[in-house]
Amino acid sequence: MAHIHQRLHAQVSGRVQGVNFRFYTRGTAREIGITGWVRNNSDGTVEVLAEGTQNQLQRLLQFLKIGPVSASVSQVQIDWLPATGEFADFQINQ
Repeated sequence: MAHIHQRLHAQVSGRVQGVNFRFYTRGTAREIGITGWVRNNSDGTVEVLAEGTQNQLQRLLQFLKIGPVSASVSQVQIDWLPATGEFADFQINQ
């Protein structure tokens, strides 16, 4: 049975900038084996766009709800979208 890929778009609020959130998100995503990117937004949130199987994306979402030890996540807004397959790996976008 083929694993159906999906796209997760997440916006993480709280103390999530200046705490290595992007670095740890990239490491977690690569460990899980998903593709996409993470970036800081000017409003203080961290935005994530990731593609993988539902199971892989749920594992990333579990991480995003907690973040690295120095972060304090207050909210994660998510949208599920169809995957496009456009990403080769997982990057930090500026």
